[in-house]
Amino acid sequence: MRWVAILASAIFLGAYAVPARAGSEVVNTGLPDGKIGTASRPSSTGLQEIETADDFVLSQDTTITGGTFYGLLPTGIDGTSVLGVSIEFYHVFPVDSTDPANGNVPTRVNSPSDVAFDSRSSNSSTLSFTTTLLGSFTVANSVVNGINPEPGQFTGGEGPMSGQEVQFSFTIDPETLSADHYFFVPQVQLSDGTFLWLSSPKPILAPGTPFSPDLQTWIRNTDLDPNWLRVGTDITMQGPFNAAFSLDGTATPEPCTLSLIGAGLLGLVMRKRKA
Repeated sequence: MRWVAILASAIFLGAYAVPARAGSEVVNTGLPDGKIGTASRPSSTGLQEIETADDFVLSQDTTITGGTFYGLLPTGIDGTSVLGVSIEFYHVFPVDSTDPANGNVPTRVNSPSDVAFDSRSSNSSTLSFTTTLLGSFTVANSVVNGINPEPGQFTGGEGPMSGQEVQFSFTIDPETLSADHYFFVPQVQLSDGTFLWLSSPKPILAPGTPFSPDLQTWIRNTDLDPNWLRVGTDITMQGPFNAAFSLDGTATPEPCTLSLIGAGLLGLVMRKRKA
C-alpha cells in the first residue's frame, strides 16, 4: 500500500502548488494619473462621512490579506496626522440593497450596493497600516462637498488641489471572497483636512492589470446614503475614472482543478506500479 501513501502526499503537495503565492498581488488598477482626487473619510466632529468606491473582479475564490491605495494629504499635513484607516467591501447593486432604488440619483446600475458586507479598521485592531510620503502632487479636479441628489448632482467638481502624495500599505485579518465583482472603499481620518483618493488610468495601464468589466468610481456622503453617484458621469462630466489601489491575497484552487491533479497523479502512480 506504499503507493497509496505516495499518491496522497503528491495530491496534498499539488493542491498547494495551484494557488498564487501567499500575499501575491491579485488586483492592481495602476498608479495615480493626476486627473482627480475624491474625498473618502469617516464621520467626525463637524464632518459627515464620505465614501469613494472603485470596483475589482475576482475570477476565483480569493483570501484577501492586504493591499495599497494612493491619496493626497493637504499641504502641511504628513503621516503623523493620520488618525485611522478603514476599508470596506461592497457587492454590486442590487445585492444587499433595496430594489428598486428611491430615485434620488440618475441610476443605480453598476453602483455599489446600499451597505458594506465587510469592513476592517485600524481602530478595532483588524487592520494595520503604514504610510509613505511620495512628494508634492497636484490633481486637476476634486470632489469633496459637491455630492448632491438629483437634479443637483452636476457640480463640475471643486477644481485643482495640491498636497502630499501618500501611499497607504495595509494588512487585514484575512477575508475570503468568492469569485465575483466587488467594490473597494478605503477611508482615512485626518487630524486636519480631508483625505483624497487619487484616480488612476481608465482603461487600466501597466503596472496595473486590466480586468473586465471595469466600472468607474462612485461616491456618496451621509446625505445621499444609501444612493451613490458616478464621479465622472454624474458629478464632473469628465472621465470616467478609476482609483489607484491594489489588493494582495491567495487564490483558492477550484475543486475541478484539484480533481484533475489527483487524476493525473493517480495515472502516473498506476503506470509506475504496472511497470
